[in-house]
Amino acid sequence: MAAAATAALSTTSSIAISESAAAAAAATMGPLLDPWTGANGGVPRFDKITAPQFKPAFTKSMNLLRAEVDAITANKAPATFDNTVLPFEDAGRPFGRVSTLFGVYTSTMNDKTMQGIETEMSPVLSEFGDEIIQNDALFQRLKAVNDARATSNLNAEQQRVTEVYYNRFARQGAGLSKEQKSRLKDINQKLASLFTTFRQNQLSDEETYTLTLDSEADLAGLPPPLRDAAAQAAKEHKQPGKWVLTNTRSSMEPFLAYSDRRDLREKGWRMWNARGNNQNEHNNRSTASEILKLRAERAKLLGFPTHAHWIVDDNMAKTPDAAMGLMMKVWKAAVARVKEEVADMQAIADKEGAKITIEPWDYRYYAEKVRKAKYDIDQNEVKQYFQLEKIREGMFWAAGQVYGLEFVKLSGIPVYHRDMSVYEVRRGGNRVGLWYFDPYARSGKSSGAWMNEYRTQEKFKDTLTPVVSNNSNFIKGKPGEPVLISWDDANTMFHEFGHALHGLLSNVTYPTLAGTNVKRDFVEFPSQVNEYWLATPEVLNQFAVHYQTGKPIPKALVDKVLAAQNFNQGFETVEYLANAIYDMKIHLAATPDKSIDIAEFERTTMAEIGMPKEMVLRHPAAAFGHIFSSDGYSAGYYVYIWADAMTADVYEGFQEKGGLYNKDACKLLEASIMSVGNSIPPDQAFRRFRGRDVDTNALMRDRGFPVS
Repeated sequence: MAAAATAALSTTSSIAISESAAAAAAATMGPLLDPWTGANGGVPRFDKITAPQFKPAFTKSMNLLRAEVDAITANKAPATFDNTVLPFEDAGRPFGRVSTLFGVYTSTMNDKTMQGIETEMSPVLSEFGDEIIQNDALFQRLKAVNDARATSNLNAEQQRVTEVYYNRFARQGAGLSKEQKSRLKDINQKLASLFTTFRQNQLSDEETYTLTLDSEADLAGLPPPLRDAAAQAAKEHKQPGKWVLTNTRSSMEPFLAYSDRRDLREKGWRMWNARGNNQNEHNNRSTASEILKLRAERAKLLGFPTHAHWIVDDNMAKTPDAAMGLMMKVWKAAVARVKEEVADMQAIADKEGAKITIEPWDYRYYAEKVRKAKYDIDQNEVKQYFQLEKIREGMFWAAGQVYGLEFVKLSGIPVYHRDMSVYEVRRGGNRVGLWYFDPYARSGKSSGAWMNEYRTQEKFKDTLTPVVSNNSNFIKGKPGEPVLISWDDANTMFHEFGHALHGLLSNVTYPTLAGTNVKRDFVEFPSQVNEYWLATPEVLNQFAVHYQTGKPIPKALVDKVLAAQNFNQGFETVEYLANAIYDMKIHLAATPDKSIDIAEFERTTMAEIGMPKEMVLRHPAAAFGHIFSSDGYSAGYYVYIWADAMTADVYEGFQEKGGLYNKDACKLLEASIMSVGNSIPPDQAFRRFRGRDVDTNALMRDRGFPVS
């Protein structure tokens, strides 16, 4: 099935539908189901979509897909690639479109109406996914094709898509007994509902709780852009004349870094870290505990000792031990670095006569003081050279240099919010795809930054170009003024744009194998590679320009920033790794009959691994949406460090070939990694570029840690 339909059927599967078989019927089914037609390769009709359309659209599209699957299984001829795999790959396109748009709306426009629809439809969609996966006649046909794939005159990509489909079905229980399948279906439906509950609870706490600043004295230390954003937020929260910090990362992290008011920093920090764990109806602890038990039971049904073993078995790491091995290798060095960082911060606090011991709400604040003292860097000064729109232009320019892409802004394209913009991506005058940008925070939008794939590249029947988006949560300032962002924010933009490029540059036949449809611990690799271009002089000299004078960022300031690149690396690495280790350990510990208190497990695990007392998880357990709002990153949060090891090694490869703009290296990156999707195994893709397996010591060198 097409890649878009897959996500709705299961977190690890991908299904697709036919333009030809369903085109006539779909043409009258409305904006959620109709093929995307017209100029620019066709676009989603956001201007015609309303929330009440989703439920009937799902019903229609599920029935269409059922009919297509029935046609495949009714075929009396022996199963072949042409009569089984191909029609299944071409099945479910209307369902794929509505599923994609449903995901867009629940992550970006999730008002109360959408939340109600999401709550109702999540178990329905889970049940439908199991219906397809557990169709024994379909599975037996896929199995027959897979068993004979090496002797059926199939080309390499045909063999690969066959293998991927068979493994996907087998991993999700297609070969279980009738009784086991029934229980698995119950588990998946319950999990779907619990994921929705967890996600909506977290969103509620992010939208409900705020920190109100009443006077100028409360603003001490805050830079003007943050003050302006807080003033605007106060108006939106009907508190004019005051300042409001919302319970989002984009609002709270800068406040913790710059506020001189330690009492307010602690208050804001406690509010932020209590998301999902407040004494209200949105507390996530029991929800997460039930998720863990059900996942553990499902893993045993599927023949794995734990959920962690089931997840990692389908990744590059293969075993939890391999993932833990890399994490613990880095953990020891990162914790040692944190101790050095805390000592530096404590020394400044003592020198200033603060008479405090560094606490978690002090870390970011005193880290900025150390940064300024060691490197003479004021992040507020750096931000004056980082305008949101200019950094976007820099991303485009770098993609042009590396991949030959051109981005042309379009007008009149339907969008779901007025703040969005749309660009056609071209190369050599030909359309490569479309890129949508949704940059600002708002009510009903998930926090953080991410990439969406609206349509996946393919060419096995018709040639379809990809449609992707990047989504951020920047805070708007005063009307007409540029939005100033931090170096870290700019880095995140390049990271998420790397995901978009991975989707846009895809050049495979089958959508199931296209773009970002790769193993979880490989998908972050292309995005992390893309971060390196931000720090190049070619980008900084053109696009890091002062928001008032237009002058490029001074070389002396750039040199300071680059010299400090590994500054606070202990904090950043430990903050991430603590979550990744917690994720793996809790899924290794979970059993079907044991209730785990996720907050208590957090305390004991952090003590066990020696978490510095001055730090906490980047995502507190009750707000750890990566692992509890879907199966997506569960037992898989380690993937960022796994991808980082490959990324650091590839960067060294670029340096060996002459630098990040070396044309031969850029062409090799696209040919071996960015364009191949999952048409070849990821370890093979890596070896095509590097000529060998990954050297994990490159990661240690990249972070300035001792190489063991």
